Amino acid sequence: MNIRKVVIPVAGWGTRSLPASKNIPKEMLPIYNKPVIQYVVEEAMHSGVTDVVFVTNREKSVIEDHFDYNLQLESVLERAGKMELLGKVREVAEMVNVMAVRQKKQLGLGHAVLCAENAVGDEPFVVMVGDDLIINDVPGVQQLVDVARAGKKPVIGVMEVPPHKVDKYGIIAGKECGDGVYEITDMVEKPAVDKAPSNLAIIGRYVLTPDIFRHLREIKPGHGGEIQLTDALASLAKERGMLAVKLKGERFDAGDWVDYLTANLYFALKEEQLQPKLLARVRKMLVDYPSGRGE
Repeated sequence: MNIRKVVIPVAGWGTRSLPASKNIPKEMLPIYNKPVIQYVVEEAMHSGVTDVVFVTNREKSVIEDHFDYNLQLESVLERAGKMELLGKVREVAEMVNVMAVRQKKQLGLGHAVLCAENAVGDEPFVVMVGDDLIINDVPGVQQLVDVARAGKKPVIGVMEVPPHKVDKYGIIAGKECGDGVYEITDMVEKPAVDKAPSNLAIIGRYVLTPDIFRHLREIKPGHGGEIQLTDALASLAKERGMLAVKLKGERFDAGDWVDYLTANLYFALKEEQLQPKLLARVRKMLVDYPSGRGE
């Protein structure tokens, strides 16, 4: 199974990140020294993906621009002799091939994926949500691709969530058929807490086959009146089977303020020149704020 393309829906309004995302796409908010979307694209790239399809809207062209050359900036850096920064800027432009399609109406994640049908064509592909980070030595997408190649089936990524949070996710039911690998028997979008089939939540990483597009066209609007990707996945799973992989790694939901701020600390603390001073400041804050003691 040769997988070259990833579809990344980025057309949403980012209301969870307001007011920061009022005029800046939430995917472009910085985590330490890179925008959120760059971490997502780097994960895809390190998993062997070469082509990125952004499903976007008319206000989000800055996302595509980030992965293009900025000749004016490069000229300024070159004249100033800042060659290391120049290399970093050019490296971003040379990561992957980028194309964009418009989602002209906000009709759900499933509809966003369907908008990319012509760009994807008749080949297996990856879907990644643009504000979910998975950090691991083996990239999250690579973990799915490895299982998809071995099992010759579509594969989705899952992680365990606390039982009281299952109503915020798509949840799967399945039988474990390997170490952290499940044969999916059912899935439901945002079930009631007392009706969830498990606490294995779908977290925004998918390896799909092109027949998913037929299922997306045929399903009726689901939760919230939107075309839900989970409903199409459930239909596809019944037709040809589908696997789920319990992803290994650290996950950050950049649309959640606690996760977003934690991710900034996580990456900044990995920088040797920042770590001592940053730790000192954080420790001082924990002393100064009584609510932070022992919590």
